[in-house]
This record gives sequence, C-alpha cells and structure tokens, in this order.
Amino acid sequence: MKKAALTFLLAVLVPSLVLGWLALRSLRDQQLVAERQQTLLFQAAVDRLAALVNEQLLEHRRQFAREVEELLAQRPASETATEFHALLTGKWPLAEVGFAVSLNGEVMAPTVFDGLAAREFRIANDMFLCSKETVEVYYNTPKGAISLTQLDRKEQKLGALATATPGLATAGTGSEVSSAGKITKWSVTEAEFQQLVANRQEGTLARFLQDRLHVMFWYRSPRQSNLVFGSQVHLGRLVEDFRNTIAVPAGHEGTMAVALLNDRSRPLARDPQEFETEWRKPVASVELSESLPHWEITAYQLNPGGLPAAARSTGWTLALLTALLLLAIVIGGGLMVIDVRRQLAFARQKTDFVSNVSHELKTPLTSIRMFAELLAEREDLPADRRRSYVGIIGSETARLTRLINNVLDFARMERGDRKYAFQTADLREIVDSAVDSCRPALEEAGFDVTVTAPDSPVATRVDRDAIAQIVLNLISNAEKYSDRNKSILVDVRRNGHCTELRVMDRGLGVPAGHEERIFEQFHRAHDSLASGIQGSGLGLTLARQIARAHGGSLRCEAREGGGSTFILELPLESEGSKGSPT
Repeated sequence: MKKAALTFLLAVLVPSLVLGWLALRSLRDQQLVAERQQTLLFQAAVDRLAALVNEQLLEHRRQFAREVEELLAQRPASETATEFHALLTGKWPLAEVGFAVSLNGEVMAPTVFDGLAAREFRIANDMFLCSKETVEVYYNTPKGAISLTQLDRKEQKLGALATATPGLATAGTGSEVSSAGKITKWSVTEAEFQQLVANRQEGTLARFLQDRLHVMFWYRSPRQSNLVFGSQVHLGRLVEDFRNTIAVPAGHEGTMAVALLNDRSRPLARDPQEFETEWRKPVASVELSESLPHWEITAYQLNPGGLPAAARSTGWTLALLTALLLLAIVIGGGLMVIDVRRQLAFARQKTDFVSNVSHELKTPLTSIRMFAELLAEREDLPADRRRSYVGIIGSETARLTRLINNVLDFARMERGDRKYAFQTADLREIVDSAVDSCRPALEEAGFDVTVTAPDSPVATRVDRDAIAQIVLNLISNAEKYSDRNKSILVDVRRNGHCTELRVMDRGLGVPAGHEERIFEQFHRAHDSLASGIQGSGLGLTLARQIARAHGGSLRCEAREGGGSTFILELPLESEGSKGSPT
C-alpha cells in the first residue's frame, strides 16, 4: 500500500503539480501574447489596404499616360503642349495643374494667366522644371527610386535651400523626419528635374512646399520624346477616390477601425466614419509608397479595454481549468487509493475465506473419518454409543453439505445463474423442518432452541429450499457467535402485509458500525483465525440475496439484554410474488 501511494505521488501528483505551477506562471504572459496576436492581425490588414491604395495610385498614373496619348493623337504635339493645362484639367478630374516642359528647360504650360492654381504652380516650380536648381523630392518610377551619383548632384548650402523651399524634410539617405515630426522609411533625393526624367518614360515625384505635400505625375510619349507632360494631382479628389478602399476587412467590423493619415497624422479617410481616437497611437501602421511620403494606413482597436479584459478572461479560464485538472487529479488519486485499499482488503478477505473454508472442510471431514474408523474397528461398541457416533457423522455431513451449498450458491449468484422454484407454502412448516434438521446437533452442543409461530398457516410464495437455507444460515450464525448463554429463539409472526421471521440469540452481538457490513461477501465482524470462530463469510451474504430475490429484506438489530436479532421480512401470499415457478 505504501509503495503504491509513493508511486502515485511520484508518477502522477508531483508532475501534475509542476505542470499546474507552470500553467499559472504562463498566465502572466497571456495579455502579451494576445496583444502580439492582435498586432499581427491588424498589421496584415493595413498591409493589404496599403497594397490596394498603392495599386490605385499606380493605375491613376497609367490613366494619366493614356490621357496624354489621346491628346497627342488628336492634335499636334506643340499645340497640345501649349494648351496642355486647359486640355487636361478639362477632361481628367484628378488634374489640379497640367504642365508641359521641353528637355531644353522651356516651360510651355501652364501660363501665369491660366488661373490662380497655375500661377502658384509656376512660381513654386519654374526654377525646378527649368533645371536651374536642385530640390529635395521623393521620387518613384516603374523601376523604383533612382540613385544619383555625386557627379549628378550640385552642391548647395543647406541654409539657401531651406530659404528657397521652406518646410522641406532634411535631405539624406536614411529615414527622414517631416516638419510634423513623423519618421518615414523613404529617402529624399536632391536633384534637378532633367536628372529625374533622363532616359525614363514616366514617374511620380513628391515634394513639400510650405509644409504642404505636392504630388506630380509625369510622362514622356514615344510620339514626342523631347517633351515631358505632367500633372500636379488634386489631393482632395485623390483622397475621395481612396475612401471606398479604406474599409475594415470583413470579419473585423466589431473590433477594428482603419484610417488614412496624412503627413500631419490627420485622418483623410476612416472606417467607421464616426470613429475618433488619438491618431498618433495606432495598433498597427504602414507607410504608403514614396509617392505619398509620410502618409500611412493605420489600424486601431474599437474597444481598447477589450483586449486586456479578454486576456484576463483567458487567464482566469486557464487558471480555472488548471485548478479543475489538479482537483480532478487529486480526487482521482484519492479514489484510486481508496479503491486500492478496498481491493487489498478484499484480497485479504479472499485469503481469509480460503483459510476459513479449508478449516471448515477439514473439521467435519476429520470428525467423519475419526468416528467412521471407530465404528469399523470396534465391533464391541455399545449400541447407544454407535447411535451417537452415527448421529455425529450425520450432523457433520449436514454441516459439510451446508458449507458446500453456500459456496456453490454464491458462485451461481455471482454469475446470475441462481434459479428459484416459487410455490405457495406455509412458512411455519419450512421453519420447523429446518430447525428439526439441526436440532439434535444443537442440543448435543447444549443449545436451547425454541420456535414460536401463529396457530394458523402463514402462507407465502417462496422457494422452500432457499428459505430453509436462510433459516439454517441464521441458526448456524447464532450457534457460532453464542456466548455462555446458549439460547436461540426462532419466531414467526405476521406484521401487516408481510411476514417476519426473527432469529434471536444471546451471543457476542454485532460490533457497532458493522450492522450492514456483515452482509458483505467475505466480511466477518470477528476475525475467525484470531477468535477461533469458524465460518466462510458467505452465509449472511447469501441470506440477504435470497431475501431480496423473494421481494423481501434481511436486517440485523441489537437485542435488548445482549445478543443479536436477525429479521427476515417476506410478502404474504396476498401481496403476490416477485416471480413465477421456474
């Protein structure tokens, strides 16, 4: 038993406690894990939206190239160039200003008389378009950002450049910081216009003027490669075109909000429309291309407190499951220990049963053999002594038969093979017959056996042999546990709708707490080997099983004045029978 308990402790309980402790430690990381998972989910969402926006921007640039080709197909290149601003803004809604520049540095469109937007464009960009100054731009072509050598760059003092183009990002090749304090991964290029368009057919460039972003598409047609046609994009209309794209991905409507932020972290488009937050603190963000520097697609939690609450809920759930698991292990281990103890006790009872049955078989066989040898060897024995010896042999044979029948009946009951032949019988006759069969042996042992019963028949539907077996087992039990007062009373009576058979003795009695356990198989209230009381531990078990098979019951009560009373209750004939003759 101790070895089994130690094995359970080392193999099951200790590892389980260690696992439980590790699980509880992992609860602290649940919120971080949940936040990391949500960040990855939100990042994937904004990456997809950024890819869609960049694809839209690229398509607009392609559309601009198609518009240029259509205009060149309708009129001469020189006429198209001089009237390009009016022609383009009249047919392409994204055009804020249309410009045309020759490679020798002549700005052919727009003129300062084409409106306020055209005039402001010329003032801000003439020197750059004529390649008379270098400026800082974010540049993109179908082949990617250009890389200029030191020979292509013109040296210019930083102060003069800042005066000419105030509000520009600081030049450099690494990450840049805008005037609004935002860091971008795109590098600023310092170059002249002709350097940017040389040997290239189309592209996009962006520059900051007075802290405002200006985006320009440009295109060189194979029809007229010495002219560069371009358009300053109307950002308001471009954003309107992006609004349908900036939408929360399906399946995340209740948890996520997305927005398109400009270089000042102000929302230009958002979903849901009514969403407001601290825009500079997204869960996930991604910059758009160098065509829209410092512009970002961002994602936010609709319910910022939901994630910690969910993490806490997950943690408590895991803690509860861990506690339940540990409790189940402890309870299961306890039940296993109890079952092991029960099995060990049952094994000991079986061992005692084998010892008791061996002793029970040996004792009557020894008596039978001894008196049989005396009868055979001594022919001169007196007649009365011969009758005594024969009587002893008969009683020991009956005792041996009763023991064997108990063992066989118990085995049949365990298999469910026990059959009963029910018939109407007088319980008085069954009791008288059973008592008479064992009376000589009892009186020989000094017992006073008394039977009391009603004068009228006590009719009940029973198996006569089975009920007789109960009576004999109860009398045998009273005989074994008798003390110096060798008195046995068998009482038959009616009690309402049932009949009672009481077997009372003045013996040792049943110890407290054993009133029900004595009916368990192999259980004995007094250790047979230590007390010298013989028995197999099956008699009372069989008696109760037979009683229940007859629709009755068998119980034990303490008898007033000492001893025990076993009460068998059976239904009267009027109550019907539990079965039919079989």
